[in-house]
Amino acid sequence: MTTDTTALPTLDLGPQTLIVARLAEGVRDEQLAHGTPCPGCAVRNMLGHLTGLSVAFRDAARKDLGPTTDTAPDAAAPDIGPGWRAELSKALDGLADAWRDPAAWTGMTRAGGVDLPGAVAGAVVADELVIHGWDLARATGQEYAPDPAALTAAHGFLAAAAAEGEPGSGVFGPLVPVPDDAPLLDRALGLSGRDPGWKP
Repeated sequence: MTTDTTALPTLDLGPQTLIVARLAEGVRDEQLAHGTPCPGCAVRNMLGHLTGLSVAFRDAARKDLGPTTDTAPDAAAPDIGPGWRAELSKALDGLADAWRDPAAWTGMTRAGGVDLPGAVAGAVVADELVIHGWDLARATGQEYAPDPAALTAAHGFLAAAAAEGEPGSGVFGPLVPVPDDAPLLDRALGLSGRDPGWKP
């Protein structure tokens, strides 16, 4: 991945991880089997994915490369165990702490089995937190307003990736057309291949 993030400053992921943690706390047990905007991904799978990516990108920030950073995102359908609430909360806290170190944004690292610059990895995880936060909120009927700094970083990453790729395609699939004057979150969602109007 060669997405240029030279203009991307380091940012504190803490506000966005707190938003995702609050959304997770708001999930009711009976909602775990509900569908999400990700085809074939139930709420429980989304929560499992958030836990796994938080650990992987925590280790990527620390340059602690190994099994957590080598596993491809689609290697297996993620799931949750009985202690998932505490596990996800701890993983999100660790993620935010790791990316507060300026060194996390420099040099090379690895995530999802892909070698990439630290700054790109930071942009990717901002995108993951923003978009999957919306996935979780929309699937469980919760209000959602992402952290503005994380949203800006996510949109910048997605727009750069779309510009580098084939016309009409983004990192995560076909682009969904969204008006140029739509809110920034809606434009980011369209670039991620999601319909901002999706409902359960």
